[in-house]
Amino acid sequence: MRRRTPWLLLLLLPLIAGVQRELDARLGRYRATEEALFVWSGTAVRRMAPGLENVMADLYWLRTVQYFGGQRVFDREKRFDLLEPLIEITTTLDPRFELAYRYGAIFLAEPWPQGAGQAQAALRLLEKGAREMPQSWRIRWDAGYFRHLFMDDPAGGARILLEAAELPGAPYWLRTLAAAMKSKAPGERDFARLLWQQIHDEAEAAPIRRNARLHLDYLDAADRRDALQALVDRFHETRGRWPGSLAEIVRERALLADAAGVAWDYDATTGRVRIARLSPLWRLDRWKAL
Repeated sequence: MRRRTPWLLLLLLPLIAGVQRELDARLGRYRATEEALFVWSGTAVRRMAPGLENVMADLYWLRTVQYFGGQRVFDREKRFDLLEPLIEITTTLDPRFELAYRYGAIFLAEPWPQGAGQAQAALRLLEKGAREMPQSWRIRWDAGYFRHLFMDDPAGGARILLEAAELPGAPYWLRTLAAAMKSKAPGERDFARLLWQQIHDEAEAAPIRRNARLHLDYLDAADRRDALQALVDRFHETRGRWPGSLAEIVRERALLADAAGVAWDYDATTGRVRIARLSPLWRLDRWKAL
């Protein structure tokens, strides 16, 4: 990420002020009640201030932050109409303004009224940042996390995190996070198991190996629980009642406990099989159910 030059900004203030007055005159005064808004593109601003692109990007980023803060704190309607155009102008003036991509995406993605509630626009912004800064693992980290959090796409988020993990300087825990996302995606436990096994086998630190082992045990327990639930449901279909206990349908005693050796939590009135609260795997199961 490029370094800012405050001293240069001070020297160029008179020129910047003149350019900005002309821009404001052409843009007109923004009214929050207007349905149609006219905002210049970053390319147009670039043509008006050749050679001052980075300085103008700083100025427009300042305007973006002020606009977002004003809408969030003071405006009752909180429409955020100009937020995406202002960020677009900023990042067009300075395509390598990493901070604008990352914080701009947060401003856009946060649910209304704390933010604009525009997750798709946030992802478009991060995708633009990834194109302009292909070596930035941080932008891809944000994109993967946003896709998981705001778009309910853990598989897509994990894929982006794995791409980020291949970039120079990327931290090891990106693979850990990708594996966690994958294990939350329905029908993709086998892939998650491969990732956690890789993390377990390659980790040099004991805490990382223990954490990977815990997730592997959870994946085994989830498969076992699903198989038991299928047996319980089949018993109910054929007998017209739920089993009085899991021992009524399971012969192997090892199957009566999860991968951590803790007995299942079974409700004979509903036929529901769960990981018991006493199991070390319970917190993982609770997180994946959120």
